[in-house]
Amino acid sequence: MSKRVISTTSAPAAIGPYSQAVAVDSLLFTAGQIALDPVSMTVVPGDVGPQTEQVMKNLAAVCEAAGATLQDVVKTTVFLQDMSDFQAMNEVYARHFGDNRPARSTVAVRGLPRDVRVEIEAIVRLPAA
Repeated sequence: MSKRVISTTSAPAAIGPYSQAVAVDSLLFTAGQIALDPVSMTVVPGDVGPQTEQVMKNLAAVCEAAGATLQDVVKTTVFLQDMSDFQAMNEVYARHFGDNRPARSTVAVRGLPRDVRVEIEAIVRLPAA
């Protein structure tokens, strides 16, 4: 089993004792991505729509750092502070994944880091080297 830590400045730095992602053999496991701008490390303004947009950009950057794209994502878990945000999140999510429809779980949670509206983590199949 090979294991490597993935890190990129194109996504927000970890705000705790964790890695942005860890690759194990042919799979990548990302940390949950929230709506932090990777340069300023501040939450992007707006509701769940703009926040999901930033989350997807951050997720794509982590995938790219590992040699993958969003088209390689096989499973996501979406955490929402309020399930009434589902439709707006889903519109942004669908636009980024297009015809690639990973398996997904969506759950409502009591709170998220930095009081964001959405957090998304992913499992990604890494392309053969």
